[in-house]
Amino acid sequence: MSLPLSLLSLALAAFPWAMALPNLARQRRPQEGTPGGPPPATLVSILIPARDEAANITPCLRAALASTGVAVEVLVMDDGSRDDTPAQVRALAAEDERVRLLLAPPLPPGWTGKVHACARLAEAALGTHFLFLDADVRLAPGAAAALAAEAEARGLALVSAVPRQILGGLGEALTVPVINLLMLGYLPGGGRAESARPEMAAACGQLLLAEAGAYRAAGGHAAAPGILHDGLALARRLRAAGHRTEVVDGTALATCRMYDGLAPAWAGFAKNAREGMATPRGLPVWTLLLGGGHLLPWLALGLALPPLLAATPGEGGGLWAAILAVLLSLGLRAAITARVGEPWWSVPLHPFAIAVALAIQWQALLTRRPPAWKGRAYGPGSVTGPDPAPETSAR
Repeated sequence: MSLPLSLLSLALAAFPWAMALPNLARQRRPQEGTPGGPPPATLVSILIPARDEAANITPCLRAALASTGVAVEVLVMDDGSRDDTPAQVRALAAEDERVRLLLAPPLPPGWTGKVHACARLAEAALGTHFLFLDADVRLAPGAAAALAAEAEARGLALVSAVPRQILGGLGEALTVPVINLLMLGYLPGGGRAESARPEMAAACGQLLLAEAGAYRAAGGHAAAPGILHDGLALARRLRAAGHRTEVVDGTALATCRMYDGLAPAWAGFAKNAREGMATPRGLPVWTLLLGGGHLLPWLALGLALPPLLAATPGEGGGLWAAILAVLLSLGLRAAITARVGEPWWSVPLHPFAIAVALAIQWQALLTRRPPAWKGRAYGPGSVTGPDPAPETSAR
């Protein structure tokens, strides 16, 4: 009995390696001081939607203002904050004329808050490129220039990256690393521009640069006002319009601590789940792929050990297949962890992270509560999203 289960777990654990190996080898790494840099006339508008970001907004702005190698302006859309977020932005605007504070108008029906803020920010921006940035992201000094140079040199309408994720505790280690696992291990092509197919597009809403002309021509954020996966939808829309988009390695470009603990992380990932994996058709497939490839090997190992200890004939093959499956699962996580700069201590937690990820998705699918974030709840029918895809943004 243990041999067929072990062989199934081995096949499912080996499956993502077929995508991870080329993705890890071929994902580009834009660096500060990219040869040539962006054209001299380039202006990057750094656009930050902010709601109740008092703990983040000042360090986020200071990092953005420290950008080198390209001219920048920094626009913050305060989206009805209930803390002193706007006061902090005003203080920095008084110090540096590149900073502008905008106040979001009332949220129109059918819009989600971040998409509305991003659309209004783009309307006010003056740049040749729009760099959409979450308030908990800290840009490296050369990041804006490197992204703009990458877009210009390779004819990309959109360049996105997952920042290096800061894991401050157990709750984050059980949730956040799944982003890079899905992007690099389960997305054919890893979001690279070699594929023009919209369904193979990817993006991370935390850090996303769009060429202004292409963004406007494709309708920008306003073309899909009622979604939560704004980055993914924008990338797909640009590809559908004939533009090239790419996900690059963000490890050297920015850092981000998305959440502080398990409860906010759970809520953040659950908010977006029904636009990602948590669909009636998609989630059973994802459960087979993720549960089978990263949880089943441990079950198979546990079932194979007792017959071996009892010297049952013919059971050794099941044990070795289960051991290899476990090593492939942990090896994939270790390879991705090394590439994206996440802490090594999170690797042994990998099976628990997969279990938590699936639990979040199933809870989102089976409960009928509308998605909510920072005091806003979006009623049934007000949120529409793209087709199921690996979830790459929790914002």
